Amino acid sequence: MKIKIFLPCRAGSQRIKNKNIKKFHKFKNGLFELKIEQLLKIKNCDEIVVSTNDKKIINIKKKIDKKKIRLDVRPDDLCLSTTKTDDLVKYVAKIFEKKDNILWTHVTCPFFDNKDYDKAINKYILNYKKYDCLVGANMVKDFLFNSHKPINYDFKKSFWPNTQNLKTLYKINNTIFLTNINSYIKLKNRIGKKIFFHEVEKIKSIDIDYPPDFQLAEKILLSYDK
Repeated sequence: MKIKIFLPCRAGSQRIKNKNIKKFHKFKNGLFELKIEQLLKIKNCDEIVVSTNDKKIINIKKKIDKKKIRLDVRPDDLCLSTTKTDDLVKYVAKIFEKKDNILWTHVTCPFFDNKDYDKAINKYILNYKKYDCLVGANMVKDFLFNSHKPINYDFKKSFWPNTQNLKTLYKINNTIFLTNINSYIKLKNRIGKKIFFHEVEKIKSIDIDYPPDFQLAEKILLSYDK
């Protein structure tokens, strides 16, 4: 089974300037450098496709002498803050081969490492006949409401049931989306119809989006070093 990785790294992040390559802890080239190190250690991986319009990342890639990494210079109109993920999914379908299984991940999840990817890939392969995709998620058993009533339990039966009795919901995170390219082509989606929710530890699913996230992640790594 061919597993190929799609790693999108567009230029022009708004909330954190140069978020992908801003110095992060001991990594000079930031989150991008850390994620590439993790991905290169994955046991079952045929190719890593770095998709970017960032000239700095393109230059960094050129200095990395690894045949497993393929550079995809993505069109600028697919690297905007307003670009829809749906449009990017259609693009991804065109840059991979028909037999590929695509693992879509992000540099902004620094604590989801090579061992976590290996574990998820193994689960995907073992459950392939039953499920057509694997998605990183956090199981949610909290009191969740819409504007006026709970959405995961019945107010008529109990106002505050025990949390273990709440309906299980899943929050998809940005750690991993793994499915066959057919989902991209036929469903125009990075997930399939039969989803295997791969539960990820909270700390592993930390996603860096805002400056406080970046600072917190650095402090966590510093504590690991100590």
